[in-house]
Amino acid sequence: MDISCDAVILFAERHAQLAEKMADDMEAQMESEWKEKSPAGHWMNSNSESHSKNCECKKHTTEDCCENINEDDHQKIAPSLKTRAAELRKIAAVCRRVPAFAPHTFWEAIQMYWFVHLGTITELNGWDAMNPGYLDQHLAPFYEKEIAAGSLTREEAKELIACFWIKVNNHPAPPKVGITAKESGTYNDFTNINIGGVKADGSDGVSEVSYIILEVLEELHILQPGASIHISSRTPERFLKAGCNVIRKGYGYPSVFNADAYIQELTRQGKSLTDAREGGCSGCIEVGAFGKEAYLLTGYLNVPKILEITLNNGTDPVSGKVVGIKTGDPHGFKSFEELYDAFIKQLNYITDLKVRVSNYIDRMFAKYAPATFLSVVIEDCIRKGKDYYNGGPRYNTNYIQCTGLGTVTDSLSAIKWHVFENGTSSMEKLLNAVARNCEGEEILRQTIINKTPFFGNNDNYADSIAVRVYNDLFNAIEGKPNTKGECFHLNMLSTTCHVYFGKVMGATPNGRPAGRAISDGTSPSQGSDTHGPTSVIQSLGRLDQIKSGGTLLNLRFLPNLVKTEQDVAKLASLIRTYFSLSGHHIQFNIVDTVTLRDAQQKPEEYRDLLVRMAGYSDYFNDMNTDLQEEIISRTENDSF
Repeated sequence: MDISCDAVILFAERHAQLAEKMADDMEAQMESEWKEKSPAGHWMNSNSESHSKNCECKKHTTEDCCENINEDDHQKIAPSLKTRAAELRKIAAVCRRVPAFAPHTFWEAIQMYWFVHLGTITELNGWDAMNPGYLDQHLAPFYEKEIAAGSLTREEAKELIACFWIKVNNHPAPPKVGITAKESGTYNDFTNINIGGVKADGSDGVSEVSYIILEVLEELHILQPGASIHISSRTPERFLKAGCNVIRKGYGYPSVFNADAYIQELTRQGKSLTDAREGGCSGCIEVGAFGKEAYLLTGYLNVPKILEITLNNGTDPVSGKVVGIKTGDPHGFKSFEELYDAFIKQLNYITDLKVRVSNYIDRMFAKYAPATFLSVVIEDCIRKGKDYYNGGPRYNTNYIQCTGLGTVTDSLSAIKWHVFENGTSSMEKLLNAVARNCEGEEILRQTIINKTPFFGNNDNYADSIAVRVYNDLFNAIEGKPNTKGECFHLNMLSTTCHVYFGKVMGATPNGRPAGRAISDGTSPSQGSDTHGPTSVIQSLGRLDQIKSGGTLLNLRFLPNLVKTEQDVAKLASLIRTYFSLSGHHIQFNIVDTVTLRDAQQKPEEYRDLLVRMAGYSDYFNDMNTDLQEEIISRTENDSF
């Protein structure tokens, strides 16, 4: 660990040496230019007699007048160089102060974090969601002290934060290959700066620094770092509306988290109340105790695929391989309960398999890939004498990220409604249609799409199925032991896996074509939420989200819906209402389909078009066509 710390300090010293060299070079340049235009140089070699005759400064000697002219000329050139040289020497001093010693100033605090960030992403990789948590809460004491002392202005603080933002933006994630590239089609580093929330004592965490960060977000309009606002019952309405004003710009950020809900989530998992209050989101929507926990995401679970395997009695119809257990020929099921029981058996089998694989991976990381520098900055690793990946942190959590709740719910709803209750179709006819990607069965497909109760419409028929699936996911995952003496928890996160997962699936009983993306996180299936966002949040409000370690909700609004201050107030009210139902997270795309289609046709005109994909934003034209189409397929909401 000491070698890792020495390396970061040495790294800072090299920054200091570089800054000093740049300052020396700049000052040498100024001195050279001064000598060229001094009385002994260029000006004195001019025609002194002629100058004397034409000089208006009759009371001065020619030499005096020339010196004044040289000074004036020099003053036009020198100020920016002098200012920059002084700034470079200040940078050198800051880099020698931190991270070797504790920061004393606002500038040093930001620089301290930047070196720590560089240390972690160099040691591991650039897309491990390394972030400082509540950056505004960490910086606020430095800001307030210096503002009171007069040694810092608000604009200077804003400039430093903007510089930090640009530095993060200039460090994209390393190239991805193989299955990782297919599952996560982005070079975003998933750094998620938390803003607001509550302090360790439960009081409001919003400060003037929080508002400055929101201003930087709005003005820079760049890809990363990501940012999220954290809202509790104590959060001022002014702050929520300030966040909503940035959201309506259409950048896809900030996302919005319910601090009151995830504090309950974390305490349910065994964190102390203080540690839970200081916790938040590291990357997309997963939460943990900042600086005290290793919460590892060791893989995604394609829940609709499990239903597909169930409907094929343990065989994957796409590959033709037997990948599950025999749970019975679905053609022989006499009731929905028989089908659902088979689905749960398959779910438990695959989940247990996944836990075993995840534990194997964790053992390999603990043995062969220690994170020595990260272990320095995570509490209790040094006290225990254990690495971050080997049980060193105070808390050690594994999450299994489940995706496709909307797709699997709507598929089960379609089977229950049309096969077992209303006789619209036989099981054989429906399964044959699904196997053929509904070729020759478009009437049946449209009947399912238009006549089935779907999740996300405040319809208890579909919502009760979603609740049942969600609870059974929790039961299948919760409490399974990990390698560090703790356990696995449920997480409803998709990143971009829902697009890849859809490509390795055939058609599904809800009318979704083969190869099409499944639903993301806990969001409704694309286009199935037809009753507006208020109905969506009511449907999701029926899930006991406190059981999870994170749920994801994507909504897309037309820009006209959030044009006025009154509209912003309505958006804030929608968020407050969802959070009163214990919703964990919500995020928005503010863009219409016409714009997205035009961007596909004329990408050069939309180079800065940002959209919200999953737990991160990305440039629309950096996405592949599958990801673009998934964004476009989401329901456009034109009213609340």
